Amino acid sequence: MKTTLKLITILFATLLISCGGKEEKKKEGFSYQKKAPTEKKTTEKAEKVPASKQIDLSNKGVGPIKSLKLSSEIDEKMVAQGADVFKKMCTACHRADKKFIGPAPKDILERRTPEWVMNMILDPEGMVKNDPLAKALLIEFNGSPMANQNLTEEEARAVLEYFRTLK
Repeated sequence: MKTTLKLITILFATLLISCGGKEEKKKEGFSYQKKAPTEKKTTEKAEKVPASKQIDLSNKGVGPIKSLKLSSEIDEKMVAQGADVFKKMCTACHRADKKFIGPAPKDILERRTPEWVMNMILDPEGMVKNDPLAKALLIEFNGSPMANQNLTEEEARAVLEYFRTLK
C-alpha cells in the first residue's frame, strides 16, 4: 500500500510540475502595416528549359538518316499516310498537340531537325544511348522510353510529313 501511495504521489507531483510554469506567448494581432523584409534576395533562379522545349536545329541525331531535304510544299498523300500511321502506332503515348506519356509532335520541326526526328522514330534505342537530347527527353518523361515501332523509312517519312501539318 505504501508503494502504491508513493507512486501516486510521484505521478501527481510530476503532473503538476509539467503543467505549471508555462508562459503564454503574446499573439500578434492583425495589422494593416506591411513589415519590411529583413533580407532581400537578389539572386534569381536560372530557369531550366525542359528538353521538350529546347531548340536544337543543328543536331541530326544518331541513326540511319544523315541528310534529309524537305520540299517547300506539303505532300497531302504522304500526310494522309503519316496521319494513319501516327494514329495506329503512336497515339498510345503521344497526343498531337499536348504532352502525354511522350512529347507532343506539334511544331517539332521548329525545335528539331528533320533528320533528328526521323532517327528518333526509326531507332529510339540508339538515340537514347547516344544522343544527349534524347537522353534528356527520357529523363523529362519519367524514364518512359519510346517504343521502337519498327517503321520503315517510308512510314517514318510520312509521319514526319504529317508532323509538318500540326500547327
